Amino acid sequence: MLSIENVSYAYIKDKPILKNINFKVQAGEYIALLGESGCGKSTLLELIYGLMDIEQGAIFYNDKKLLGPKFNLIPGHPFMKYLAQDFSLMPYTTAAENVGEFLSNIYKERKQARIKELLEVVDMSDFANIKVKNLSGGQKQRVAIARVLAKEPKILLLDEPFSHIDNFRKNHLRRRLFNYLKAQNIACIVATHDSTDALSFADTLHIIRDTKIIVSGSPKEVYEHPTSTYVASFFNEVNEIPYSSLGISKKGKAVLYPEQLKIVENSNIKATVLNSYYKGVFYLVEVKLNQQEIIISSMKAYAKGTKICISL
Repeated sequence: MLSIENVSYAYIKDKPILKNINFKVQAGEYIALLGESGCGKSTLLELIYGLMDIEQGAIFYNDKKLLGPKFNLIPGHPFMKYLAQDFSLMPYTTAAENVGEFLSNIYKERKQARIKELLEVVDMSDFANIKVKNLSGGQKQRVAIARVLAKEPKILLLDEPFSHIDNFRKNHLRRRLFNYLKAQNIACIVATHDSTDALSFADTLHIIRDTKIIVSGSPKEVYEHPTSTYVASFFNEVNEIPYSSLGISKKGKAVLYPEQLKIVENSNIKATVLNSYYKGVFYLVEVKLNQQEIIISSMKAYAKGTKICISL
């Protein structure tokens, strides 16, 4: 369906922000782009949408090469929608009017049904007749999501789509939106630094660092087999512990999540508790192991100074 082939881009000559980016997207697939701020995630979405001209490489949709503003009077592609972080809404019209802006007025009943459906997807039905200027940042973001879905794109590009939305509503919205996209067979590429967007819903993760995709795979593969502390840190607290501290006769360091370590009654790995942090259904226990501070998941708290034993 969509093929990104050896794409490179630089805002400043000889200082590329992206280099030799390659991946494919199939119909209905959800691709998550993870990376620290400034790594090129947003730039890649803009290149895919055709807002900038590709310097090296090419992007194809069903074997047709996609071109940028040098070749298109109006940037963008009719089968694709892009939601940037600035939303681009009309402030003095209602939420419903924003969603229906580009829908035909010929079939008014069909248009109103479509607007109603999409406002329900983003849980904004109660605000349909409220002007956008009177909505909160999170509400505006939800309207913007509905708006880019209005004309049923084949591919949806989302840049930090839940950044303004409250945590208590975010998880519910994720489930509704991504289930809707799957049901409609709409491909989705999401640029995010929030691992929850990716782990629970994505089909494939691409992690970008230093201009390149350094890791690709399913969420399960990438989470369970992180290739570095950088990769692991997107998903959880992470410990980088010398094998010697774990009683393993091997050079180098182990990259371990807190839940991969356990406090036990007896073992050869001794540590001292520094702090316990309540996380709801569990605690994160900070301990000192051979002059190094590490984090362990535990079902109970431990007092500062407590001597404990650890196992893998």
